[in-house]
Amino acid sequence: MTNTSGSTAAASHDSPQTESLQVNSKDVARIARAAFAGTALEWYDYFLFGTAAALVFNFLFFTELNPTAAVLASFATFGVGFAARPIGAFVFGILGDRWGRRPTLILSIVLIGVATGIIGMLPTYDQIGLAAPVLLVVLRLFQGLAVGGEWGGATTIAIEHAPPEKRARYAAMVQLGSPVGTLLSSGAFAMVLLMPEDTVNAWGWRLPFLAAFPLLAVALWIRMKVEESPVFEQLAEMDDRPKVPAAAVFTKAFGRLVIAICAALLGVGGFYLMNTYVISYTTTVLDVERSSVVNATLIAALVQIVVVVIFGRVAERLGPGRVTFIGGLATALAAWPLFLLVDTGEPWAITVAISAGIGLLTITYSVTGALLAELFPVELRYSGVSLGYNLAGALTGFLPFIATWATGIQETPSVMPAVVLLVIVSLLTALGGLLGERLRVKDDVVITEAQ
Repeated sequence: MTNTSGSTAAASHDSPQTESLQVNSKDVARIARAAFAGTALEWYDYFLFGTAAALVFNFLFFTELNPTAAVLASFATFGVGFAARPIGAFVFGILGDRWGRRPTLILSIVLIGVATGIIGMLPTYDQIGLAAPVLLVVLRLFQGLAVGGEWGGATTIAIEHAPPEKRARYAAMVQLGSPVGTLLSSGAFAMVLLMPEDTVNAWGWRLPFLAAFPLLAVALWIRMKVEESPVFEQLAEMDDRPKVPAAAVFTKAFGRLVIAICAALLGVGGFYLMNTYVISYTTTVLDVERSSVVNATLIAALVQIVVVVIFGRVAERLGPGRVTFIGGLATALAAWPLFLLVDTGEPWAITVAISAGIGLLTITYSVTGALLAELFPVELRYSGVSLGYNLAGALTGFLPFIATWATGIQETPSVMPAVVLLVIVSLLTALGGLLGERLRVKDDVVITEAQ
């Protein structure tokens, strides 16, 4: 394999000669939409937990703790999902690279949809005691395992149906699942918060989780119509495929994995600092009304959709690595001013900060799929993409916890710990983009588009 500049890629393999396969443009778009639909459900389920962790789980499932400790315990449970994601990436990566992209994606969507729905049926601490948070942690683990295999697979199957010159836009379509999932989850909670507070705390919070069951049925119906990747079909004919592709990523493409992790850090960790941490900080420390902050995340999600669409196209001209570099630097420069706005406690300023911050970090997120998919050769792609993205998630999933802890030990609570964390993550992502652009690889199957 060769990279885009023509030099030999570090992760090479014995493969057949390059082949050309023509696909219909309508089919390519349909596959990308199906990947998006499933991913939107996955992120709805996953983000829903983050919103609930910031708003209600602290006193519903950890009531014997003092208020600060309860918030920390709630965020620790939230972070458990990130710790499970690399395990899911490893397992689902093996299935996706050996068994197929399509069946693996069907399995992942069923797992997370069922786990999320059951959360809506859980008894609280007051009802069953310690078993309540234990069961919550177990279900969060299942969510993390499923998401560990979902995003990498959806990205892989979308770009493997697309011609190389249009991969960035179709990979960006998968990324739209994140803001749409945010809109769905925040919108669901915004509607619930219209109820009296006692009703919300008693049973209203359960409704968005129970909605995962009908949403799963719709997403599963859509995903069942997706054809297997033509690139994987050619890969399945190879005799020298790694038996454990996820392990081979560490032995044959470790440097690329490190770069992939760096490139994905901001899109994952930065989001949760600007969303989950800010929700918690503003509602518990600044005593801002919960509904105002949740509404701010809805506006931010709309901004995110626009940014994803624009920079998916920009990446086709500049390259996803360069776009990642630009987005990382821009977010690092804006981190302090954005959190100063948050610290004012004014709802309008918080809305501006969340929207602008998530918009900036989405510049990198919009092209993460395209960049990571082209860092790994096809026989390691599902595993490499999933591991890179989800190890980044594991490293940054506890950022809300760390930022909340650091805020709590200050004499006068402030957002400075979050500023420092966001700057570090942004600069590492910029470095990942700079290096990743130089290491992109080509496939042995070249997809061309018929109009």
